[in-house]
Amino acid sequence: MMMCLGMFVFSLSTLAYQNFQRQTEWKFASNSRVGARNAYQFTGKGDDTITLSGWFAPEFNGSPLALNLLRGMGDTGNAWMLVEGTGRIYGKWIITGISEGRSYIGSNGTGKRIEFTVNLKCVDDDPNAVLGNLRDVLNRYLPDGFSLPDIPRIPDMASLF
Repeated sequence: MMMCLGMFVFSLSTLAYQNFQRQTEWKFASNSRVGARNAYQFTGKGDDTITLSGWFAPEFNGSPLALNLLRGMGDTGNAWMLVEGTGRIYGKWIITGISEGRSYIGSNGTGKRIEFTVNLKCVDDDPNAVLGNLRDVLNRYLPDGFSLPDIPRIPDMASLF
């Protein structure tokens, strides 16, 4: 497993991406000053986007149905938990776009090589809130007298300085 978006698993048998690109932005308001550069004030977090791209050959690995599943998830408009295969939790993300290209077209019209790009945007500011909710839900189903240990918080980088 490379990564999970909701219940969709990115893997060699479904959809294996070759490129992972993440862009994080922050917002600043600017004020013009006479004879000097503009002054900037931090106003908060901006967009956080991830682009997954790659290609697959349906005859050997991957499935065109995987792209249709992701399109169906995008059609719902829901945010989905994004978790890396290493266990890293990215938080909740929406699917903002999917592009698909086919080449080496066979006699039946299908592509022997399918290129894809999946665009995601973060809609969750605090992955720790999700972990806390998960712990509460799991504790409801444990037998009396049992409980999960406290889940360590993901450190806030500002607190380290």
